[in-house]
Amino acid sequence: MTPPRPTQIPAEKTGSFEDYLETELDRVRAENRWRFFRPVTGSQGPTVQAAGRELLMLASNNYLGLAGDPRISEAIGEALRTDGTGSGASRHISGSMDRHQELEERLAAFKGTEAAVLYNTGYMANVGIISSLLGPGDAVFSDELNHASIIDGCRLSGAEKEIYRHSDMNDLERRLKKTAARHKLIVTDAVFSMDGDVAKLREIADLSRRYGAWTMVDEAHATGVFGRSGRGLVDHLGLTGKIDIVMGTLGKSLGGFGAFAAGSRRLIDFLINKSRMLIFTTALPPAVCAGVIRALDILESEPDRIARLHRLSARYRDRLVSAGLDICGSVTPIVPVRIGPEDRTLAIAQDLWNEGFFSIAIRPPTVPPGTCRIRTTVMATHTEADLDRAAAAIATACQRHGVIH
Repeated sequence: MTPPRPTQIPAEKTGSFEDYLETELDRVRAENRWRFFRPVTGSQGPTVQAAGRELLMLASNNYLGLAGDPRISEAIGEALRTDGTGSGASRHISGSMDRHQELEERLAAFKGTEAAVLYNTGYMANVGIISSLLGPGDAVFSDELNHASIIDGCRLSGAEKEIYRHSDMNDLERRLKKTAARHKLIVTDAVFSMDGDVAKLREIADLSRRYGAWTMVDEAHATGVFGRSGRGLVDHLGLTGKIDIVMGTLGKSLGGFGAFAAGSRRLIDFLINKSRMLIFTTALPPAVCAGVIRALDILESEPDRIARLHRLSARYRDRLVSAGLDICGSVTPIVPVRIGPEDRTLAIAQDLWNEGFFSIAIRPPTVPPGTCRIRTTVMATHTEADLDRAAAAIATACQRHGVIH
C-alpha cells in the first residue's frame, strides 16, 4: 500500500528558501566576494558625502563631470514641466515623443551615422542588438575581456561563440578562418572597462573586410573621452563609416542615463522591428533625453573638458607607474591597480576608504581569478592635487600590504 502523501514537507528536512539563500551567501562571503551598496549623498562630483564625511570619488564613470552640471539639471527641469515624468509605454505602443526623436537625430549626427535608436541601458542595448542579429548557424567573435552585457548577448543569441584572447588579432584571425558560419559578427569594447586599455579597432576593421564579418563596437567608455568633441574611439581612429554597429551609453561622460545603437538606416529599422529589449519596455523618460541633449551641447562647445581629462589622467597614471604599480596597460581615465588575491585587494580598498578615498575592490566574476584590482577613474573635475594625493595613498597602502616593496 502506498503511504499517504504528506500535505506539507517540514522545512527543517527539505531546506527552506531562506536556508538556500543563506547557504549561497555564506559561499560568497567565504570566497571574499561579498558585495554591498555604499550610500552616498549629493551628486557624482569629485567628492561625495558618505558615512558622514567627505571622500574623494575615484570610482565614478562621470568622466567629464557633467552628472552634476546645473545646466543639465535646468534642461531636465524644463522638460519635466512640459513633457511630464514618464513615457507611458513602449514607443511602439504610446508613441515616440519629440525628445526621443531629437536625441536620436543628435546622436546619429554626433557619431557620423545615418540613424540611431535609444535603449534604456547599455546592458539592454548590447543584449538586444546581438541577440536580434544572430542565431543558430551564425558565429560571434568576442574579446575575452568584453563587458558582461556583450557576453550575455552572445549567449542569448544562440550563435556559436568564439572567444578570442584579449586584443590578440592572430587568435581572432585563426578563428575567423576556420568558421563555416552563415553570418559572422566581431564585437568588442572600445575601451575595456576594467583594464583601461583600448581595442585594436583598425586591425579588427581590416579583418572584418577580409573575412566577410560584421563589426560592432561598444563605445560606452569611449564616448566623451576620445575623438573630436568626444565622438568616440571609432572617430579618433578615422573609422567612421567602417564599423557596422556603434553602441554607446548616456550615463557616463554624458552624465545622464540610457544607451543607443547607431549605424545605417536599415540597421536601426531592423532593431526597431526585431530587438526585444527595445520593443518590450517602456521608453526613457523625455526629461532624461532633454538632459543628454544639453550635455551634447556642452560637450561640443567645451572641448577643453576632454583635453583636461587626458592631461589629468596621464599625470595620475605616471604617478602610479613611478611608484612601481601595475596599471594593466591603461591609456585612458580608467586606471586600475592590479593587486592579485581577493583578501589583499579588500584590505587595500578598506585602507583607502578609511583615509577618505572612495575606491572599490574589483573581484571575480567581474575580472578573472587572481587579477583583483583597485579600479580608479579620473574626472575632468578632479584637481592635480586630488590625484597626486590619491596616487600617494594608493602606493602607501600597496606597500603596507606587500604589493610593492
